[in-house]
Amino acid sequence: MSNIALTRIDDRLIHGQVITAWCKITSAKRIVIVDDLVVKDPFIVQVLQMAAPSTVKVEVHDIESGAEVLKSYDGDENLIVLVKYPKTVLGLVNNGVDLKELNVGGMGAGLGRKSFYKNISVSDEEKEIFRELISKNVKCFIQIVPDAKKIDVGTLL
Repeated sequence: MSNIALTRIDDRLIHGQVITAWCKITSAKRIVIVDDLVVKDPFIVQVLQMAAPSTVKVEVHDIESGAEVLKSYDGDENLIVLVKYPKTVLGLVNNGVDLKELNVGGMGAGLGRKSFYKNISVSDEEKEIFRELISKNVKCFIQIVPDAKKIDVGTLL
C-alpha cells in the first residue's frame, strides 16, 4: 500500500486533468476507482477504462473489495485512488486502509450542498465526514492541480 501516490475525491473521476496532470506528476500506472454504484454499471466502467491512456490500468471496485485490493497491494507501480465522495474514503479507512492524505478535487454544486471553496461544494454530512477523517489522522487538503497551493480542509470547516 506504500505506493498509493494520490487519493483524490473527484466527482468526474477520470478526465483530462487527472490524466494529464496527476498521472504525470505521480508517475501512476494504475488507477483504482472505488465507488459502490459505478462498479455496477459495465458501460460506465468501460468508458472510464477507455478514458485512460493504454499505459495506465484502470480498475473499479466497491468499497469492500477496494479496501482489500489497497490493503494487499504490494506492487512497485504507483497508483492513484479515485472516489466521488468523502463517505467512500471514510469507508476505506474504516475497512483498514491506512490513508495518510486526501486530495479534495472536484465536488460540484447540487441540492443540499453549499459552496466550500471556490468551485467545491459540500453538504453538512460531508463536512462531518471530513472532520472524522481528520480525527483519524488523514490530512485532507484541496489542490485542484499539482502546481496549485494546498489548502487545508480543516481550516475551512
